[in-house]
Amino acid sequence: MGKKTLSIGGATYDLFVRLPSDTVHECEETASFALPLGAKIAVDQLIETCGGGASNTSTGLSRLGCDACFEGIVSSDQWGEKIMETLKKEGVNTECITVVENEVSSFSIILSGTSGERVILYESGTNAHLHDSTFDKEMLSQMDWVYLNHIQADSCEIQDDIVEMLANDDSPKLTWNPGGCQIDAGLSPSNNSELLAHTDLLLLNKEEALKFTKTSSIEEAIAKLIGAGVANVAVTDGARGVAASDGNKIYRCPVVSGVEILDTTGAGDAFGTGMTWGLLTGLSFPDALKTGSINAASVVGAIGAQTALLTDIEITSRLQTIDLTVSCDSL
Repeated sequence: MGKKTLSIGGATYDLFVRLPSDTVHECEETASFALPLGAKIAVDQLIETCGGGASNTSTGLSRLGCDACFEGIVSSDQWGEKIMETLKKEGVNTECITVVENEVSSFSIILSGTSGERVILYESGTNAHLHDSTFDKEMLSQMDWVYLNHIQADSCEIQDDIVEMLANDDSPKLTWNPGGCQIDAGLSPSNNSELLAHTDLLLLNKEEALKFTKTSSIEEAIAKLIGAGVANVAVTDGARGVAASDGNKIYRCPVVSGVEILDTTGAGDAFGTGMTWGLLTGLSFPDALKTGSINAASVVGAIGAQTALLTDIEITSRLQTIDLTVSCDSL
């Protein structure tokens, strides 16, 4: 049996609609989809799959050989049933999922272009009520690692429960990936000092990191977060790769070259899953950065957030064969 992990957060049922290339137009340096009113447009591809931060990370950790659990809330509707069915097929423990009646499960329609561009139309549904889920303290105490994904702003009180449970010396390690909606709602280092002090890996993209820390560069953001007590920080920056720190140095890892990008949905979750697994299994910090980047590269080469998540055998093999040079500087 592998390491025990618990992913906390949302799950969605995703409908991917791949649009023809002529629907994407540049407008003031920003790519936009142009869908004429009244038009009937044939799509290139239609795919149904599961997504959502905690669904992605629990599935990813399960494929990497972990004994993965999911903590969240879904409805008893058809989308909730499909989410549950998919998680079980992936070997994810669903005992901690709260199922409610007379609600709508989270559902997304993802409009995807031919080179990875996307627009997500979503119904937050039950993901907005994560605080109503049955939080299993005993289950958490049995974990080796907890992965707290981005959650809806009105469910942030669940973080206080996590801080309380992580206060013990024998508590599990924590990956925290706060999302833009939380940061936009006022999440900051000053009002989350206790959670940051218990965080073993903090994951943000560049925009989130700068807004969260109120700094003007990735390096400044990382230094501020390390100063706040975070053990390890990783900041992703799209095609420019990732900058990260273990508290001693700043490391930079490029993206995997030669990958045809079909869909960027779930790339951040794939990176976080791969890096968490690397740290959990005792890889060096640079190699953990590589496993995150390799997992993300696999995901963007397919449609759907979970389609191409790697197994432990696959990611270990690619770690040996893919040429990624991680540089480092003083913090």
